[in-house]
Amino acid sequence: MDRTFGQLLRGRRVVRDRRGPVAASALTVSALLVTTGLGVPVAEAGGFPGADATQADCSGQPAQPDFGPNVHVFDPGMPAATIQAQLDRDFEAQKDTQSAQFSDGRVAHLFKPGAYDVHDNVGFYTSVAGLGRNPDDVQINGDITVDAFNASDQGSALQNFWRSAENMAVTPSSGDDRWAVSQAAPFRRMDVKGGLQLFPASYGYASGGYVADTRVSGQAASISQQQWYTRDSTLGSWDGGVWNMVFSGTTGAPANTFPNPPETTLDSTPVSRDVPYLYVDGNGDYQVFRPALRTHASGPSWAGGATPGDSVPMTRFHVVKAGDTADTINSALASGCNLFFTPGTYHLDHTLDITRPGTVVLGIGYPTLVPDHGVDAMHVADVDGVRVKGLLFDAGTTNSTALLTVGDQGSSASHAADPTTLQDVFFRVGGQIAGKATTSLVVNSDDTVIDHVWAWRADHGNPGTVGWTTNTADTGVLVNGDDVEATGLFVEHYQKFQVVWNGQGGKTIFFQNEMPYDVPDQASWNSAPGVNGYAAYKVGANVTSHEAWGLGSYCFFDTNPAVSSHHAFEVPDNAGVKLHSLLTVSLNHRGTITHVVNDTGDVTPEGTKPVDVTSYP
Repeated sequence: MDRTFGQLLRGRRVVRDRRGPVAASALTVSALLVTTGLGVPVAEAGGFPGADATQADCSGQPAQPDFGPNVHVFDPGMPAATIQAQLDRDFEAQKDTQSAQFSDGRVAHLFKPGAYDVHDNVGFYTSVAGLGRNPDDVQINGDITVDAFNASDQGSALQNFWRSAENMAVTPSSGDDRWAVSQAAPFRRMDVKGGLQLFPASYGYASGGYVADTRVSGQAASISQQQWYTRDSTLGSWDGGVWNMVFSGTTGAPANTFPNPPETTLDSTPVSRDVPYLYVDGNGDYQVFRPALRTHASGPSWAGGATPGDSVPMTRFHVVKAGDTADTINSALASGCNLFFTPGTYHLDHTLDITRPGTVVLGIGYPTLVPDHGVDAMHVADVDGVRVKGLLFDAGTTNSTALLTVGDQGSSASHAADPTTLQDVFFRVGGQIAGKATTSLVVNSDDTVIDHVWAWRADHGNPGTVGWTTNTADTGVLVNGDDVEATGLFVEHYQKFQVVWNGQGGKTIFFQNEMPYDVPDQASWNSAPGVNGYAAYKVGANVTSHEAWGLGSYCFFDTNPAVSSHHAFEVPDNAGVKLHSLLTVSLNHRGTITHVVNDTGDVTPEGTKPVDVTSYP
């Protein structure tokens, strides 16, 4: 929303079934862990999926690296006033929607274990995270919020993009923490000792949002949020529902009542895994923790104690900083290193190739990868257990075929026991520069987990970076792999089908979409003769098994309100393809969507009112 709104674990075989993966539980995986003499949990040789990346030769990397000038590490021995002054300086530089939204500023705030009496207001391209093994290791007695009160925002949070909070406990100063954001602003592994307000202080519009692996002791309230997704969390209670509120594996979530109120609730999340994250061990050395895979999960992974999983020492990571190039990064990968991207913008004249099973690619402070000369930014091989988290892919000015590709075309290996996970991975075409990319994300590998993605063809930005023939992009997400799952899928403004899903056994839990604002005329935007427009979410004609919950698509054909789309969702008519809780909306009645799914559902009316379909077929 923008300006307007057969693999083998020790002693247990993991069975692949085309109806979905049957994987080891978190308890099973954690039972495989042993501890070295240094107290670092590591995988038993050959036992824990993804062990290859920790065993490869990656030499010369420090255990306490220099993260560069854009990463501020705080410890509880520092005066609170000193910490607060740094937080305030960073927010002042990153808060303004007009000047900071498409700027080069990138920053991360990292808090070592302990207690802090501070207030961290989080601006654009800012990551805030605790460096404890678990959220309660870092206690913030204050607030983690996004209250810029920019005059240009007019009380809304519709452009509160690209910021994050993770792995901390917060005791709010007023009893309620406020995280009033829109897309690409995750709130993960947080323990809120009070309430959580997801709406602006002025009750203005907001278009979020995503919470995962979080506990809120009080009430979580969405109020003016148009849509929201909450995964694997615990809430004291919930209040609010405008168009599309979705919950999976969340205790304290409201009942499944879509469309009135518009709440869609699943008891558990079929497959999930918490994000890899940085922490400091008892020796003061840095480690990256890799949480274990969960199936049919409910509640935070850390609710009963430490999150199951294993650790990789920073000596196994190449820390990417200013001055690194595609060549130096690929060289580090070839030597067996994982990657830790620090805040910054990185131009790539070659594709980054992730080929080793179990590789971790972790970013903080919204590191931005810009492919130059039409190259693809990153390829991930069809291997087990790659984890990509916390990156922004920004299309370059020469068209790329794809920004991120996972697996090779025609891939068919099973990864059910240890899938590749893409988490807090964001794509942008236009806005900062006049980018071009045919497809933003291509997923060919089976069993991939797409957990919180915003693929955005910009509708606004710096002068000369936005327009129908300027920031060209056909499709946001193309899924060819089988048994792929998406949890929290946000895809907006692409010029053809926004999402194309060709793989069997796919699942999506929560989808938010806006069609392109800038369609010049109907003749320029027809998916087939006599078929107006392009569906936002298209399931391939040969797919026989697919299921999705909580799907919303909106139109705002501002350039030409005479434009229409025949439907928002296009699926084959068979018993194995099932959609639940669908809706369409015409924002300010700028154009129309004739049907919701195939030929079912009414045309969008005036008044920015949703058209709902409870289930299809």
